[in-house]
Amino acid sequence: MLKRILLVLTASIFMASVASATPTEDVKKTVDEVVRIVADKDMKKNESKRRQVLKKSISTIFDYSEMAKRSLGKHWNVRTAAEKKQFVDLFATLLENSYAGKIESYNNEKIVYIKEIVETEYAEVKSKVVTAARDEFTLDYRLFKQDGKWMVYDVVIEGVSLVSNYRSQFNKIITANGYGTLVKKLQSKNEELKAP
Repeated sequence: MLKRILLVLTASIFMASVASATPTEDVKKTVDEVVRIVADKDMKKNESKRRQVLKKSISTIFDYSEMAKRSLGKHWNVRTAAEKKQFVDLFATLLENSYAGKIESYNNEKIVYIKEIVETEYAEVKSKVVTAARDEFTLDYRLFKQDGKWMVYDVVIEGVSLVSNYRSQFNKIITANGYGTLVKKLQSKNEELKAP
């Protein structure tokens, strides 16, 4: 009985600590981990291992399924379950590879968290990246709460939404050449980006 009470107590403390994390804390934790990986001297020697570890770290806060759905927009609902799964996988690979590729060029930029806006289940974390040359650009994360954890569903770079940008591109391709063409384009883009 005592064991069971301790187990319930431990679980509730753990859940409370998970649920009490702010969107900024969740974003910062992942960004700090990503920066640590990129700066790691041993990881620099093994690019494929570094890319693998980066992808794993990024996937802890990015909700690829939600991002893929929003990026496909009106074309999402007409897809079959198999097509949706394939598209989410392709989209996740595209984001992981392009995001990891950009992160790998990190060179001691400073990340400043400016403010956090929370509206019930949705939030936005506003930040800026300051380069060594003192250039600055804004990087905002849009999140929603899922199972007590804040997950990113969009990234806004210099005022441009990643999801909206993809949605516009994907819509053009589907409208002009069909959904199959989009899938082929994503597959070839992923092959291109795969190698570090």
